Amino acid sequence: MRVLYFGTYERDYPRNAEVMSALRGAGVEVIERHTPVWEGRRDNWAARWGLGLKLAGAELRLRFSPRDSFDAIVVGYPGHFDVPRARRIAGRKPLVFNPLVSLHDTLVSDRGRFRQGRFAAWVLAGLAGWVVIALLAFLVSSLVQGQQVSDATERALDPGGPGLTSPATTLILGSDQRTEGTREPGASTSGPSRADTILLMRSGGGAAAKLSIPRDTVVEIPGRGRNKINASYAMGGAALTIETVKQFLGIEVNHVVEVDFERFPELVDAMGGITYQGGCVVSRINGGARNGGFTLRLRAGETRIDGEQALALARTRTNLCNRSEGDLSRARRQQKILGAMRSKVFSPVGFLRLPLITWAAPRTVKSDMSGPTLLAFAAGMAVSGDAPTRVLKPTGGERLPDGGAGLTVGDEEKAVEVRRFLRG
Repeated sequence: MRVLYFGTYERDYPRNAEVMSALRGAGVEVIERHTPVWEGRRDNWAARWGLGLKLAGAELRLRFSPRDSFDAIVVGYPGHFDVPRARRIAGRKPLVFNPLVSLHDTLVSDRGRFRQGRFAAWVLAGLAGWVVIALLAFLVSSLVQGQQVSDATERALDPGGPGLTSPATTLILGSDQRTEGTREPGASTSGPSRADTILLMRSGGGAAAKLSIPRDTVVEIPGRGRNKINASYAMGGAALTIETVKQFLGIEVNHVVEVDFERFPELVDAMGGITYQGGCVVSRINGGARNGGFTLRLRAGETRIDGEQALALARTRTNLCNRSEGDLSRARRQQKILGAMRSKVFSPVGFLRLPLITWAAPRTVKSDMSGPTLLAFAAGMAVSGDAPTRVLKPTGGERLPDGGAGLTVGDEEKAVEVRRFLRG
């Protein structure tokens, strides 16, 4: 494994030296892309414009320095200004920020770069306070408004951490239950509903992987016989779906997140909408607008979409612009939506709206995790990189006892995808 230690960090600072030494001691190849800014000036340099110019020059040198191949990036201390550049370089690979204290404490209290009471010090304190407010909003929202899973679901899960410092597997589920008031013929607005989304996510400890299971995949549902995998949710909720996925793929599932589709638009709207880029999409969700549902029309290219449009796009199976599209195209669209949401959170607008986002996020899910555990899971997802979503590819079809038809996945296809998923 190759780790890129990146930024304007102080190379001889004990924290950086010890981290690099520990990585190398564990057999990890550590390569450095470093531009000095802080060396030799820890106590006697009260920089004003000089620091800004030096940092700007350092960031330019880092931008145009030779590119090295790597498996993960570590931003050293103090590297608060290097994170945006590191995120662009990391792409879909894991990014770890190794801070010791906040940016305010680093530049004002520890390093004396700015004097207490100066405008710059107040700005740094305000930024740090804004992040604290956002974290508190997340914790309070998850404790007050968060929805807990059933005891049966808890029992179906395997032990595991939140996916921050060590790898963990989380099952993301969404149902096809329709909203109240729909006039779609035969639509269910209450009671058992089938799973609309079945997505496995691997995060933590440098792992980053996503594996989508097509909802029409035929599997053996424990105690219920052969059926489409999405029927397990209607038969026994998240607990039975977890058991079904574990038996089907032969893996452990540590956590589950059930998406509340009625509240999902609130999260996207809290972000101020997202920017989606893709092909033309025309779909009629829940029977379309004429039947109390929603009709989605998106032109090819880049489009700003709100929460309701994002939900409709994520649920689109039949694209009237391209009727040949199936679950693979749907999974790709969902991946683009998640990527757009991630980008928005880390944008300047996302930072300004951060408390709104962190307040809305726990309301949109039901999970075995809550409070600090859910926050650790979110942090693990944020630093694990934006891995592409792989989809189990059907290798055949099967007629079901009830007369319906589903897709089958061969053992070799499963084995290959599971190995790739667990490697992260």
